[in-house]
Amino acid sequence: MSDHVIDFETPLKFAYWVPNVSGGLVVSTIEQRTNWEFEYNRTLARIAENSGFEYALTQTRYAASYGADKQHEATSFSLALLGATERLKVIAAVHPGMWHPGVLAKFVITADHISGGRAAVNIVSGWLKDEFVNFGLEWLEHDERYVRTEEFINVLRGLWTEQGYSQSGKYYNINDFTMNPAPVSVEGRPHPEIFFGGNSTAAQAAAGRTADWYFSNGRDIEGFKENIAGVLAAAEEGRKAPARPGSSPRPAPRFGLNGFVIARDTEKEAHETLREIIAKAHRPAVEGFAAAVKEAGQSTKDGKGMWEDSTFEDLVQYNDGFRTKLIGTPEQIAERIVEYKKIGVNLFLTGYLHFQEEVEAFGRDVLPIVRELEADLARKNGTELNTALLPVTNFAGAGLAGAGS
Repeated sequence: MSDHVIDFETPLKFAYWVPNVSGGLVVSTIEQRTNWEFEYNRTLARIAENSGFEYALTQTRYAASYGADKQHEATSFSLALLGATERLKVIAAVHPGMWHPGVLAKFVITADHISGGRAAVNIVSGWLKDEFVNFGLEWLEHDERYVRTEEFINVLRGLWTEQGYSQSGKYYNINDFTMNPAPVSVEGRPHPEIFFGGNSTAAQAAAGRTADWYFSNGRDIEGFKENIAGVLAAAEEGRKAPARPGSSPRPAPRFGLNGFVIARDTEKEAHETLREIIAKAHRPAVEGFAAAVKEAGQSTKDGKGMWEDSTFEDLVQYNDGFRTKLIGTPEQIAERIVEYKKIGVNLFLTGYLHFQEEVEAFGRDVLPIVRELEADLARKNGTELNTALLPVTNFAGAGLAGAGS
């Protein structure tokens, strides 16, 4: 696993952040034509799946932060979006420490059956201390949170794939437990997909050993190369042997990267929009967020992790989305995206100022260029892009009027 083989044949996958929290995805008073309520998000989900998006990620937040004073719970919101769509896979973000993994495993199995095999989870170890403390829950130090997360993921996978599953650990003990029904059988998917995020050394190690997908905050190309290397090193060490006797070693994680998209007719216009976002930043909210995230990267033993070197400007998009630099014309953004594919990125998690309009525009204006560039890249590397794996698009049904609510 240490020699990372780039997958030139498989088309890149695209996801969007579900705006199930108020305030949009930038902490700024700039106009954001978006909405945290379900009716808006139901329309958005239908637009997205008709525009070439394969995934949506529903955020998890319980207390107001980064100016988001209203939040819908992630798992129930995700289930509703699954019921409103036909092809979109919806990833619910969840915190270990707030869920028991057995309860979550059962919930996801039910969501998987309701949706025909489209449920997924993003395991978030948690960084907002007040959410845990004010709920009266145990607050663990940074690296210890990832010990618990790793056990949590192992329980999920075990209950989804084995009969009579048992696990003895520091945080979870499972004794001879079988879940019926099992998740839906989907070709190429042994169980509902497990996404896992975090930039720290502890996060990379846990992801390498346990996750199906590794998510990162926005990073430049050299920075994300380092993340990939760290995850693969842990995968090499942690997945040498099968997890259980008689089973096959699991493949290394695939890689997803966050990026905030500002696609405009000209490069100048795109960068003017970025400057306006930052100029109109809600400074108290951004500074409050900066103080809260010291519980993340800056609290690690080696000082590495999410937000450890983020500037004020970076934190205006609270997952460092500007750092990926998906800002410019559709052609420039497509070229930038494919540069990331060359280092091993498999999926882009995208955010926007005006979600419904810009998700549709991204599918119409950017994705066709991405696919052309991917096909050229594959041929240059002696293979062909597998177009059979491209998602179904339906732009006749992607428009705001066609999508309905």
